[in-house]
Amino acid sequence: MRPLFFLAVALSPLLLAGCASAPNDPTLTLQTSKTPAEYAECVVPKLQGSALNPMVSQTQRSYRIVVPSKIAADNVLEAYKAGDGGKVFIYDRHLLASNLLPSNFERAAQECI
Repeated sequence: MRPLFFLAVALSPLLLAGCASAPNDPTLTLQTSKTPAEYAECVVPKLQGSALNPMVSQTQRSYRIVVPSKIAADNVLEAYKAGDGGKVFIYDRHLLASNLLPSNFERAAQECI
């Protein structure tokens, strides 16, 4: 019985780590004619209007918009400078039960293309 207990204790962090990790692949990739700055200027007010609290950070070539979540991994939107405009990567991490319709986060991102 003791070896089984120690095996369960040893494996539990691995099992829990699998539950807590979020996928690294974007849920949606979009192309826009807007620069990352123009895109961020469009999407941030829409997120705020949906009662979301976006945090914005920027680099020389990109904008990163993070909407914190209390029950799931944070939603992230990254807009990068690309050719004639920008490329947008959306990491929409909402609960499985709400996957039937686009979230407010995804809707705001698509409206600004």
